[in-house]
Amino acid sequence: STACRFRWRQWDNRSRMLVELLVENYAVVERLRVRFHPGLNLLTGETGSGKSIIVGALGLLLGGRASADLVRSGASRARVAGIFEPPPDPALQAVLQEAGVEAEDGELLIEREVQTGGKSRAFAGSRPVTVAFLRRLAPFLCDIHGQHDQQRLFDGSAQLEMLDAFADLGSLVEETAAAYGEWRRAGDELARLAASEQERLRLMDLWKFQRREIEEVAPRPGEDEALERERRILQNITRLEENTNAAYAALYEAEDAALVRLQQAIRSLEEACSYDKSLLPIRESLEPAAIALEEAARELQHYIGRLEVDPGRLDEIEDRLAAIDRLKRKYGSTVEEILAYLEEITRKLDETETSEERRRRLEERRQELAQRYEETARRLSRRREAAARKLERLVQQELRSLAMEKAVFRIELERADWSRAGVDRVEFLVSANPGQPPGPLDKVPSGGELSRIALALKTCIAGAVGRRKRVAAARTLVFDEVDSGVGGSAAETVGRRLKQLAAADQVLCVTHLPQIAGFADHHYLVRKTEASGRTVATIEELDREARVREIGRML
Repeated sequence: STACRFRWRQWDNRSRMLVELLVENYAVVERLRVRFHPGLNLLTGETGSGKSIIVGALGLLLGGRASADLVRSGASRARVAGIFEPPPDPALQAVLQEAGVEAEDGELLIEREVQTGGKSRAFAGSRPVTVAFLRRLAPFLCDIHGQHDQQRLFDGSAQLEMLDAFADLGSLVEETAAAYGEWRRAGDELARLAASEQERLRLMDLWKFQRREIEEVAPRPGEDEALERERRILQNITRLEENTNAAYAALYEAEDAALVRLQQAIRSLEEACSYDKSLLPIRESLEPAAIALEEAARELQHYIGRLEVDPGRLDEIEDRLAAIDRLKRKYGSTVEEILAYLEEITRKLDETETSEERRRRLEERRQELAQRYEETARRLSRRREAAARKLERLVQQELRSLAMEKAVFRIELERADWSRAGVDRVEFLVSANPGQPPGPLDKVPSGGELSRIALALKTCIAGAVGRRKRVAAARTLVFDEVDSGVGGSAAETVGRRLKQLAAADQVLCVTHLPQIAGFADHHYLVRKTEASGRTVATIEELDREARVREIGRML
């Protein structure tokens, strides 16, 4: 990113949103940098001087459509950058964190570049971002009300938020959202249970067959290993008899058996010890060996006595091992794994038998939550209906004072599908001319009329809820052509309304009227001049004397 760090000291302790704006090679602007302040920032200049270019550049920065004709003739790219002071809004923080974007020292740098071919790229906090991300940020940072930039005014959900803010319905909206969330979670749990129940029912017959098959064999832990040992013995019974008898004879039964010869050795050493006591340890070491040989011979005799040929037993073992092997091929490589699988399917069968009661309890709970949601949503709808009628009257009065005497403003509430916001769909309707039925705001042909409608709405809502309960997180409101078709006392009213809004929010406004310019906290003059045969737009903040001269020119 070609990140810039252009900053000035903040002079005003009131909050502001848009701190600085840098525009390069955009339309007729070669390079323009301007610092905005809290309060009412007004832009004036002669007709065609490029005042609305500033608003257009800001709109591009916040996700507006890019095109090649925005690039200044002779330049390779246009660039707009802005520094914002983002509000401490959890929803905004979530959007920034999702994209890995961080504000630095409480300031967020946003940039947008447009190349001569029309392609663009964007950055936020020096990280590449999509234009869609900029559009997600826009409602949190800035509301632009002009000919082409009605970010929120046309949006039904934003209109619903405005109505709720006007009526101070925040806690009831939260209660409705919580009730909806509980109802949805209960429904999701019921759906998961139904899906798993359907699958369980499909598998029940299989599980029952498998349990019956395992229980009929009834394998015991370690049984297969014991059977394998017994089978090896029976398969080699003849060799075992021969070898064990030979061993017994060598140890005990033959004339020269090991035990006989060892006992002879011990008797000989006993006599020798009577002559030489040093032989006593040798004789004593042979005694345990004689005992061991005698024990081994006795064990062999018992083993030989147990050996017997039983062809029927071998067949039994083969059949048993074959049955266990069939279970192993299906349910586990060991008897222990087979028994674990039996325990698992037994548990699943038990759960299936008890899930119907659980489903019934969940269904009852879901119905209770649905009733609770409906009651809460109905209360919210009644409050919205009453607030809509009141807001209609107030906005209509404001429009009359803003030189739209014939305008008709209506708020239409319709039943909508259940949602976190309730069961209402809202639409603001307006008729700017006599004889025309009220229609959606996006059908209003005049940008100036749209700006005045937005001004009227903002004024009414700000007056009702105050600064601490603003409808929008954005603190920068931009009005372009708000004075179109306005003059005299109506122009002064527009100025007073803008000043009123600027007490809580940063306001940027393009105006042609001295009555409005007189209310400015900060006044900027946009000029269009020629340099080296090319048109150049510039902007400067006016001091007190320059403001007087500019207002005099406007008169």
